[in-house]
This record gives sequence, C-alpha cells and structure tokens, in this order.
Amino acid sequence: MIVRKYVNVFRLLYVTLPHIIVLTLWPTIVTLLFEVGGFRWIKIPWLPLSVMGIAVAFFAGFKNNNAYERLWEARKIWGGIVNSSRAYGSSIRAYVGNQFTVEDLDNEALSHIHKRIIHRHIGWLYALRKQMLIPAQWEHFNQGGRVARTIKQRMKSYGIKISLNGAEKEDLHEHLHHEEVDHVLKFSNTATHIIDKQSQELKHLRSENLIDDFRHMELQNQLNNLYTLQGQCERIKKFPLPRQYGSISLIFIVIFIMLLPFGMITEFDEMGDLRGWLTIPFSLVVGWIFILMELVADSSENPFEGNGNSIPMLSLCRTIEIDLKQMLGDTDIPPPIEPINDVLR
Repeated sequence: MIVRKYVNVFRLLYVTLPHIIVLTLWPTIVTLLFEVGGFRWIKIPWLPLSVMGIAVAFFAGFKNNNAYERLWEARKIWGGIVNSSRAYGSSIRAYVGNQFTVEDLDNEALSHIHKRIIHRHIGWLYALRKQMLIPAQWEHFNQGGRVARTIKQRMKSYGIKISLNGAEKEDLHEHLHHEEVDHVLKFSNTATHIIDKQSQELKHLRSENLIDDFRHMELQNQLNNLYTLQGQCERIKKFPLPRQYGSISLIFIVIFIMLLPFGMITEFDEMGDLRGWLTIPFSLVVGWIFILMELVADSSENPFEGNGNSIPMLSLCRTIEIDLKQMLGDTDIPPPIEPINDVLR
C-alpha cells in the first residue's frame, strides 16, 4: 500500500517511460507521413474517433471501478480479521478460567493455555498471509518477460517476499509447537487446519471444565467467523476480475491510441500551416492518460498480489500480533512494520 500523500510524478513518468516512448514515436510517424511524405489522405474525421474514445473511457472506467471494489473489499475483510482477532484474544483470556473446574489451575498454568491458543492464532494470521501471496496464474508474477522481471524487481525494492508454497515452516515454529507445525504443514490449506486445531483445543478445554457450554459455543462461533473471513480472502484470491473485462479494455485502448493521431491531425491541419505537428504532443498526453487508467486498474485488481498497491497484510498481521502479545503481557513485542520506499507491505 502506497502511503505517500501524493504520487511521485517523476516515478510515475519513470514507470510509464516505455509507454511514453511508444506514444511519442507513433504520432511522430503519422505526422511525418502527413506533413513531409504528402500522405494527405490518411486523416480521418474526428467525430467517429471521439465516439470511440467515449466508449473506451466508459469501458476503462468500468474496469477501474471493479478493480477498486475488489481492493476495498479485501481491505474490509482484513479489517474484520483485525477486529475478530482482538475479540478472540480477549475472549480467550476472559472465558478460559477456573469458574467451572473442580480443582483450580494455578495462574501460571492458565497463562500457559492462554498463550498457547493466542500464539497459535498469530501463527494462523501469518499462514493466511503466506497463502494469499502464492502467485495465481493470472497475476503479474507468473507472466513472462519484462512484466515478470519488473514486478519482481519492485517487490524486492518494497521488501515484499512472495510465498510460492504456502505457509513456511520456520515462520510457524515461532508461534506453534513443533509437533503442531509438522501436522498442519501436511495439508495444502495450512491456515484452515490451524483453526481446526483451535477448535479441537476448545473441545479439550470443555472436557476439562475450563469453559462451559455457552462459552464453548461462543468461542467456536468466533472461530467460524474467522473461517468466513478466510474464505472471503480466498474468493478474491482465486477468482480474478473476469478476463473478458480485464483484457478487452487494453485491446480497446490500444486500438484507440493507434487511431488517435489520424483524427488529431485532421483537426490541427485545419488550423493552418505546420499546426499538424501539434498532433504529436496532444496524442502523447491523451494516450498517456488512457494508458495510465489501464495501468491503475491492472495494478489494483489483484489485492493480494504483493505489489505496491496491494493490501498491507504484513503490517496488519504485525499490528494484531502486537495487540495480542500485549494482552498476554509478553515482553518480546516486535516493532510495527515501517514503509519501505513509501510502500507499506
């Protein structure tokens, strides 16, 4: 997530430099053919081109709206994960106790239970993040050539490490017992089975009368809510913006940009001698705006991709970890995640 208030114009120009070069060369070729080569017949009326431009703008706007909707929905889901995690941690500390036991456990034993469950939940957070960062087939990371090289270079500069195999063993060992790590890593969906482990823990607590039926049901409902939030993340991750919208928008924009100089030169030629050369800068500006609309949507439609516009899952996981560990009274509190190159990851 970009945290800079205003986008750096120079960086924006640098990112779009290959497009700027093409957007300059093409109208230059058309203008040279018209003004120097004497191909006066290549101009086309502006009216049909303007109608096409309006249609393309609507289509590109539709793609941008849907890309933003996916991005904002993903952020709301992770906002729900933050709130549900705090509620779950607080409920564990409040509900799991000696109220219903025959023989009371000492405070150290209760604290150990609280810590085990809450740390397991922190492990679930990081496992879910890792799973969301596994590149999908349609994401830039899996595209060939310059696109893949560029996105990998940017991720490296932002400090974003992409996961290729889901949850990683060394990360889980920090929060789960080593036997639990070996168990949950047997499954393709590690995060799902961490929550299942939590559910089995609640069952054990009920058998030990450390919670009653009502509290057992309440805590299980909170786990079910976490399952729902995880499923919502997986829905966005595993179902792309329909490719007929994601791809055709680019095709329409390219066609419009290719025809743009032929309509521009018609208008400027009517203004007098040598005015046709104004086709070059104006075609560049208009084409750059349309290309930028496409790039904004393209970089936002996959909110768990791990690029500069993605959801800052690592920062959110760290925020939850800090809150929960402070609830437990832990002393090894990690620092908040800081932006790198104006990107919060």
